[in-house]
Amino acid sequence: MSEVDASAAALHDVPVERAVTSTTERFHGRVWDIASDTVDLGDGRIVTRDYVRHTGAVVIMALNERGEVYLVRQYRHPVGAECWEPPAGLLDAAGESPLDAARRELFEEADLEAAVWHVLVDFHPSGGGSSESVRVFLARDLTPVPVHLRHERTDEERDMEGRWVPVDQLVEAVMAGAVHASSAVVGAMALTIVARDGGLEGPHSSLRPADSPWMRAPMRLRREG
Repeated sequence: MSEVDASAAALHDVPVERAVTSTTERFHGRVWDIASDTVDLGDGRIVTRDYVRHTGAVVIMALNERGEVYLVRQYRHPVGAECWEPPAGLLDAAGESPLDAARRELFEEADLEAAVWHVLVDFHPSGGGSSESVRVFLARDLTPVPVHLRHERTDEERDMEGRWVPVDQLVEAVMAGAVHASSAVVGAMALTIVARDGGLEGPHSSLRPADSPWMRAPMRLRREG
């Protein structure tokens, strides 16, 4: 193993539990909650941290044989914009695996099914203020869902536009500041790295199996009503 490889292998986030002496539930929402934890950091250091308690999410980079990924343009109210991003969804169903959630979201948002799945990358969008963990899947060997079986989209998704975009074009849009969704930014960069490392099937591919271990916070299930 080279020095660079050894250094990369040693670089690893470490799950750590600090003693939580009290928790105050500030807000209960339909999708996520806000909590305040009083945390004992040791050596007499007591701090209070407010954070969003999130379900976690999955993102799907659906890649076709032409080297294009499928993006959707969806209205995102908190940022006041229609954003181009990959199909994605919350991990809010009890007993549903991340891979099954990804299959469902690809079916519902892109009218696609995939035969080949890998983990592309995992990330925490805002570890200082949210427990959200995101897993980005790479989906390949795609087939369209028959029209009569397609999901009926509602709310913000009802008028959602979909488009096949070359990976290089997505990367250029990200670097130009034209595309901002974290899922698109992280997914585009990860695909670029995979290509750099020898492609999807090369001996140095950085793709992981679809059921690879995942370090993430406990799931917060959605409340109904």
